[in-house]
Amino acid sequence: MRHPESVPGLVTLHVWRIAPAAVGRALTRMAVDPRRLRALPGVRFGKLLGTGTGTGFGPGDADLTRWAALTVWDSPAAAARFVDSPVARAWSGLAHAGVRLDLRPLTSRGEWSGRRPFGAPAGGRVTGPVLALTRARLRPTRALTFWRAVPPVAAALHAAPGLLARFGVGEAPLGWQGTVSVWRDPADLVAFAYRHPQHRAAITRTETQRWYAEELFARFEVRDVVGDRTVLGWATDDGDPAKGERA
Repeated sequence: MRHPESVPGLVTLHVWRIAPAAVGRALTRMAVDPRRLRALPGVRFGKLLGTGTGTGFGPGDADLTRWAALTVWDSPAAAARFVDSPVARAWSGLAHAGVRLDLRPLTSRGEWSGRRPFGAPAGGRVTGPVLALTRARLRPTRALTFWRAVPPVAAALHAAPGLLARFGVGEAPLGWQGTVSVWRDPADLVAFAYRHPQHRAAITRTETQRWYAEELFARFEVRDVVGDRTVLGWATDDGDPAKGERA
């Protein structure tokens, strides 16, 4: 895989696994580090995120032993300096395992906190793994119907061909408002997103019932995986070229 220095338009996803005894310290970090992340040199957009277990959808799915940082960088050099930042050192000190994904934006539509964090990606042909990111802010008056509608989609995603890893993400420690999923190749992602009946039905209801006050959907080429990818729930024996078990 390419070194981050040669990857244009770099987006990184850092994910850390911590021990249950460190949850209190992680919650403290979530209170103070989001602003510190956004203030780092070279950061265009940054979010610290809680995660879900990936076994279901909804507030009860929160996984307090796994945390993440999604960052859009001005340059690969700025991304490379993150490891020495106070934010990264603090989370690495809490974690007993971690992984970094280097991502190239392929497509992006919608907004996150009123911004288009990934700009207007140029796309391009991809033959290897891809990552899909969804993020939404629910309308309070539509929340109940939304939570009732998603269990069939969760069950379908669990069994989808080509799915390498999946988990929920959110900006609060309880529950989450989005998903991260990693797929073997773009064809597997497209097959689920646009051809699976449960997911197609959910897309239709999204348009007619206006569940979201704000939403974003983005796809990325996975350019590199560095560290322990089992933190993502990604198996280590699938023969995928993006294994990257480097520290």
